[in-house]
Amino acid sequence: MPGLGIAIVKDDKVVLAAGFGVRGLGRPEPVDSLTIFAIGSVTKAFAATAIGMLADDRTLALDGPVTTYLPGFQLYDPYATREVTVRDLLSHRTGVSGGDLLWTSGDLTRDDIVSRPRLIPPAWGFRARWDYSNIMVVATGQVLAAVAGTTWDEFVWRWILVPLGMTSTTSTIRDLGRFTDVATPHDPTDGAPRPIAWRNMDNTVVGGGINSNVPDMAQWIRFHLNDGVSEGNRLLSSTYVREMQTPQMLIRREGPWAEMTPDANSDSLAWLS
Repeated sequence: MPGLGIAIVKDDKVVLAAGFGVRGLGRPEPVDSLTIFAIGSVTKAFAATAIGMLADDRTLALDGPVTTYLPGFQLYDPYATREVTVRDLLSHRTGVSGGDLLWTSGDLTRDDIVSRPRLIPPAWGFRARWDYSNIMVVATGQVLAAVAGTTWDEFVWRWILVPLGMTSTTSTIRDLGRFTDVATPHDPTDGAPRPIAWRNMDNTVVGGGINSNVPDMAQWIRFHLNDGVSEGNRLLSSTYVREMQTPQMLIRREGPWAEMTPDANSDSLAWLS
């Protein structure tokens, strides 16, 4: 690992914020506590938090049908299209597996991506099993945009990043130019880390496109450890915070769908780990 930024939060205080290593192989600049990294799929916790803010305001129902908010949304199976909820999208239990070529090509917009799941045959039965799907999380971002009347990026900036004081956190690589302390991405697939260019994640930012640093992410962790409160201000209900941290897996037994004790394939809405 070329470099690492780390924070430790204890009793609502940041007791360590530090950097180790270098920002990129072949570069002398060290990683420090302010170095910007891509946070990858930890972005999904921001997606779930933003949805929760709308759920708290009752402008959106977590168990509301996706088609209520995105009337043109379709899955391959008509039954799943009719029944799929926002919770299903966030919990990776729609039966859709993969589909990542829709976003990795970089050629499709968020609306384009969300219009394509109708063409993807399910790998599993609806709500039968957990299976990771970035494109379903992208769909939650479009649900939020439709309900809030703005982009997912603007909503997250206004209602999460600004209140938490996360001033170094961005949702597009286009904003990285205003920072000088930025890590280089690396690809480990050849057996050792190899520096690569930053990938434009604008079309799938909801699933993995946020960039941040140690002080900002420490604020994010404090917010969740404090049950949705930051600096004395409640931003998210304690009920929804608990919902985010509760396993959401549904499996089918004999008869109707039933909520069961989660197994190794289950997941929460939080994606904090």
